[in-house]
Amino acid sequence: MTGSGDTQPEAAADQRVRTVVITGASRGIGHATARFFLARGWHIITCSREDTPEECKRDPQWTCHIPTDLSDVDSLENFIKEANAALPEGRLEALVNNAGMSPKTPFKERLGCLNGDLGAWQEVFDLNFLAPLRLSRGFASALHKGDGAIVNVTSIAGHMIHPFAGSAYSISKAALSALTREMANEFAALGVRVNAVAPGEIETEMIQPEYEALIPRIPLDKMGSPTDVAGAIHYLCSDDARYVTGTEIWVTGGQHMV
Repeated sequence: MTGSGDTQPEAAADQRVRTVVITGASRGIGHATARFFLARGWHIITCSREDTPEECKRDPQWTCHIPTDLSDVDSLENFIKEANAALPEGRLEALVNNAGMSPKTPFKERLGCLNGDLGAWQEVFDLNFLAPLRLSRGFASALHKGDGAIVNVTSIAGHMIHPFAGSAYSISKAALSALTREMANEFAALGVRVNAVAPGEIETEMIQPEYEALIPRIPLDKMGSPTDVAGAIHYLCSDDARYVTGTEIWVTGGQHMV
């Protein structure tokens, strides 16, 4: 999670130590987001089901990583407790709800409304929808102290039928988009902004070879990178977006227009 040294840390301007909590930070968009924030002087607290690679622990701005199963309420509550205890002066400037799952059948078939175990739907909603709500509640006081921001990572699949993303995943992301609006309204009383980013086809471990067929649908004619999403997340957490709340930014290369 080491970042490039050519970016001036944001904290230098006002001497504040800014801290961000990022979920699902061991790979893909979450890992890229952690690196992006580190390169800009933020301290990070992360969680994922896996432990952090040893090389990431060498960065002094990496505050702590707490292995957590966010679909398990006890594990999630323990993460909230430990992370709050690690915050400087109990203050948090940003929470990035990135962790998510998109299950497939054993044959990698898309899970729709007519097939698959309904228990899998519950698992998807526990992680993709309820976990962001529980985390936002758990860090509400610290975010209030830090004049902070929350960014939920939704998906293009939450707004239109996607050929590969399952129904449970798509509907959970649509629900997360609606939750973002409701939270933006309610958290405003705490001085906390709440926004979302909706990625399209991003080159991560979730992308399978069949996704190449979707590139002709993308006006920019290419898939995005995790760093493209990380940049949008960082903007929404920064002072540049201090009057932005209740917004969902498309990071799709224009695919959402097609």
